[in-house]
Amino acid sequence: MTYSRVTEVRGDEERSREAAWEALVATARRTVADGLVVGTSGNVSVRVDDTVLVTPSGVPYDRLAPGDVTGVDLDGRQVLGTLVPTSELPLHLAVYRATDARAVVHTHAVHATAVSVLVPELPPVHYMTAALGGPVRVAPYATYGTDELARNMLDALTDRTGCLLQNHGTITYGTSLGQAYDRTAQLEWMCRLWLTASSVPGRTPSLLTDHQLTEVTERLRGYGQRG
Repeated sequence: MTYSRVTEVRGDEERSREAAWEALVATARRTVADGLVVGTSGNVSVRVDDTVLVTPSGVPYDRLAPGDVTGVDLDGRQVLGTLVPTSELPLHLAVYRATDARAVVHTHAVHATAVSVLVPELPPVHYMTAALGGPVRVAPYATYGTDELARNMLDALTDRTGCLLQNHGTITYGTSLGQAYDRTAQLEWMCRLWLTASSVPGRTPSLLTDHQLTEVTERLRGYGQRG
């Protein structure tokens, strides 16, 4: 490969990384604006080739700038930036190693966290349960930032694209930042729905059956615009 071609490739990689970082910061700020995160209590990542761009630890999202890009390889070695990556890095890396995820969103959304302390699985109160692969499981509690929590999470994510973390929050992934974020928002909404319905005295929420969820799963395959 010629010098000019190498320079061109490196330029394309840098532009791709810059665009991904910009989108990551915008998504992280959206989690705060939409009430899914308070302060720096969540984190977001996106995979660009074999590099994982991730929000840094303890830095408010409104202070993140283009020069703050923070990236690690799939083994967790820092390859970009000087800011310390999020303490929840083991969660993010575990998802990327085990799935085809291109983006991961972790929050401490209040309704979802409330559900995580009440039940081992979010009851299927709405058909959007199918969009996450089925009834959303709760991963058993483990200290944040640990490999134990990452293992518990992966078990709960089996055949799912999102789960709850007991006494902690949520994690979802997708093929893009937009998809991962939308799944987080849907999960929080379903948790709020179940909490609201189950709080009515003398009434028990009706739940969808496995058959009904399977039907929805098939319909969702053709959902949206066709290119």
